[in-house]
Amino acid sequence: MPKRKQREVLVVDDFCAAAGTNRRRNHNSTFSKHPNTLDTDKFECCFSLWFTLYMRESSREKVLKWIKKECIFSKKYVVIPIVCWSHWSLLILCHFGETKSKARTPCMILLDSLHMANPKRLEPAIRKFVVDIYQAEAKERPEKKWAISQIPLLVPKVPQQRNGEDCGRFVLYFTSLFVENAPTNFSTDDGYPYFMKEDWFRPQDLDNFCGRLRL
Repeated sequence: MPKRKQREVLVVDDFCAAAGTNRRRNHNSTFSKHPNTLDTDKFECCFSLWFTLYMRESSREKVLKWIKKECIFSKKYVVIPIVCWSHWSLLILCHFGETKSKARTPCMILLDSLHMANPKRLEPAIRKFVVDIYQAEAKERPEKKWAISQIPLLVPKVPQQRNGEDCGRFVLYFTSLFVENAPTNFSTDDGYPYFMKEDWFRPQDLDNFCGRLRL
């Protein structure tokens, strides 16, 4: 059997394929030349409910077996939608399996459009999720468990939803923008990736994006 090709970014969902529709492209665009598809040389999509199913004791073991096949610690970025307490947020695992340097920082970024709900309350579950992934891959990884448990969880200030129903729309747009603009490397010594700010996008940008989606 031929060796499986490694992608730089693992997108844990298939909704991202639609996110490229009619978006502006440049020579660094991460979307393929075919509309509504991701560049499979850089991206790989898989089932979106990893975290949700992991939180269920009855399916946790199966989820970890699925995840082990994806070699999380070999990817630059892993983009994971989270739905918990009927609210969607987006977890991005950055530079796992790499040593901290001036150019890159292993970290977890949690993008949440409802900061008033205290996104950090997910931290214990996220950390257990990451440590369990590490243990599932442990035979193939040189990192120590204690080092994995020290990876910081960062919650940048990003645009916030205007009602109690838009969290899913925000996760779609966060994913689209990150996939298109993710830097090759970044270090938290210089702050978050330049685009993760409160003025990252305008409400009308989100509305226009969602108006183009074909769900």
